Amino acid sequence: MTRHLDPDETGLKRAAEMLRRGGLVSFPTETVYGLGGDATDDAAVARIFEAKGRPSFNPLIVHLPDAEAVEAYCVMDDTAQRLASTFWPGAMTLVLPIRPYAGISKLVTAGLDTLAVRVPDHPLAQALLRETALPIAAPSANPSGRVSPTTASHVLAGLAGRIEAVLDGGPCGVGVESTIIDCTGVTPALLRAGGLPAEAIEDCLGKPLAPPPPKSATAPSAPGQLASHYAPKGVVRLDATETEPGETYLGFGPLGADMNLSRSGDLVEAAANLFDCLHQLDAMGAERIAVAPIPDHGLGRAINDRLRRAAAPRG
Repeated sequence: MTRHLDPDETGLKRAAEMLRRGGLVSFPTETVYGLGGDATDDAAVARIFEAKGRPSFNPLIVHLPDAEAVEAYCVMDDTAQRLASTFWPGAMTLVLPIRPYAGISKLVTAGLDTLAVRVPDHPLAQALLRETALPIAAPSANPSGRVSPTTASHVLAGLAGRIEAVLDGGPCGVGVESTIIDCTGVTPALLRAGGLPAEAIEDCLGKPLAPPPPKSATAPSAPGQLASHYAPKGVVRLDATETEPGETYLGFGPLGADMNLSRSGDLVEAAANLFDCLHQLDAMGAERIAVAPIPDHGLGRAINDRLRRAAAPRG
């Protein structure tokens, strides 16, 4: 049975104790709910893959309370330090060289010599990380390839009975996963658009980010690189200005639609609503989903990234 824990001291301590004993606990971040396990415990990490049905070649993001904690596991050059001091805590993941003998499970890195790390900007996530005093591996708390969860009820809908508990911190404020930046090359590269606009990162660096590599179906270089992901049960058609027979319309902006990401055309609101809308479409039994065009700038890049993968052919 999966326990529903309140966001109080009792719930926090129970969640931390479960994690220290090798259990899996879902917890809120500002982006989406993560499925947490001790990143140094091979068995706990293996259970994350099992609970999600996640391919073992897909690396996991490790969550830590601050940049100082990150440096215990990773090498941070001047560029990484600048990004960390500007955007952490926040919706940015850095891919960094992992230190020798860091003690992180090889299952977390999928055999790579890098580690994806993040410092979440959510008071409950911060409290849990400090209470456990562990590096916590935490992909999104949903069955692999399905819609990411932004509420505790979303987590329970997908993972009830597979994990020990969900720590309920209410709806996530950002609503799409973190932006992933690879800091291992000469020029930092955008691996995944996310909750922190790439333009803000480029302003901080004073130069453009390198483009992401092509999406791989079998060997991603970092979390979130699978070509088909975030998929609802129905078939998705993008950039639809009108519907075809049998389609349910997911709109954006002031237009008639069965469901709308943001009637005012606000990309922040649309990002926060994206996964909840996809969950609702699943609950409705929508078999064919037409999605209105979304501007491809700012958070729109992250939204379109998720929608393209939701619409990708499935194996």
